[in-house]
Amino acid sequence: MTNYEEKLALLMDMIAFSVVDGQLDPREYQFLSLISAELGVDKETLDEMFHREPESPVIPSEHQRIHQFYRLALLMHIDGKLHIKEQEAIHNIALQMGLSPNATNRILNLMEETEYKVLDPNVVFGIFKQQQN
Repeated sequence: MTNYEEKLALLMDMIAFSVVDGQLDPREYQFLSLISAELGVDKETLDEMFHREPESPVIPSEHQRIHQFYRLALLMHIDGKLHIKEQEAIHNIALQMGLSPNATNRILNLMEETEYKVLDPNVVFGIFKQQQN
């Protein structure tokens, strides 16, 4: 990621997704805190972002779009409850990002089959690469 504003936009996208089911689980907040720290965003800024209007970031790099999709998929599973609104939202977001619906479905299905919902990043990127061929 090239600049702080882009990082804030990606984090804002994740915040909006975390409350799509009408509530913020403490595990979702903890995950967002970890991501914000990874992005160099302090806790005060993160907390303030929950009171902003969401905006859809434009992510130019396909690699970054896949990475963001996977972050959202992890966030979707973090509370142990899979809400229908989350499922609909992640599919819509993936389409808006221009990601392959077949690849996104495969990723989400694989995550469902694994105990902790975590996939090897090489597997995630490999599935998207296969769809390009």
